[in-house]
Amino acid sequence: MLGSRHYWEGFRAGAPFLLVVVPFGMLFGVVGTEAGLDFAQVMGFSVLVIAGAAQFTAVQLMTEQAPVIVVLASALAVNLRMAMYSAAMAPHLGSLPVWRKALAAYFMVDQTFAVASQRFDSPPELTSIQKFAFFVGALSPVCLPWYAATWFGAEVGGRIPPGYALDFAIPITFLALIGPALRTVAHVAAAGTAVLCALLFVNLPFSLGTIVAACIAIMVGARVELWQTRSTQP
Repeated sequence: MLGSRHYWEGFRAGAPFLLVVVPFGMLFGVVGTEAGLDFAQVMGFSVLVIAGAAQFTAVQLMTEQAPVIVVLASALAVNLRMAMYSAAMAPHLGSLPVWRKALAAYFMVDQTFAVASQRFDSPPELTSIQKFAFFVGALSPVCLPWYAATWFGAEVGGRIPPGYALDFAIPITFLALIGPALRTVAHVAAAGTAVLCALLFVNLPFSLGTIVAACIAIMVGARVELWQTRSTQP
């Protein structure tokens, strides 16, 4: 598979994200150690969760002494989008053997989904095995460096000068993902609603404003899409 042209096609598609994945992972390593986690706990977060946004959410709430149930609920809410990602990938990878589907599920992150969904919906059509090869190629420069970057951040910790401002990677990562996804009015409405509600509910305790904003944005986007569907029907 590593010699497959579809693997290398996926690798090239995912490679640009390396520029933000490395500082993103390093930042989590630094933040995790500064929050009081030991090296094994920081690495356990990145290996078992492998979801940067949820990891940062959980660590932030833990430092705020939030109840465990709030930490778990918030992290799960942030990662609910993975369920939608999996549903979107099911028609493309659902016929694969269980171990391949399990591997794809584990490495289903924002970046791999973004490049895979764009490629799978574009000509020429690929077989399920070719799609899997593309997916593995896309995850190679994204997920594997994430572990190394987290390890480096946890090892170096507070020795990274503040002037490096590694936190730039967080907004840039999600802007790079969201921008190409705003293809319809429903997408734009949902994104705009999320931004507005996140600002309105920023003072809610335990960062619950993000969850509230996400729920409202999903409802608005679904409603707009329903209106569009009805308007096009005879």
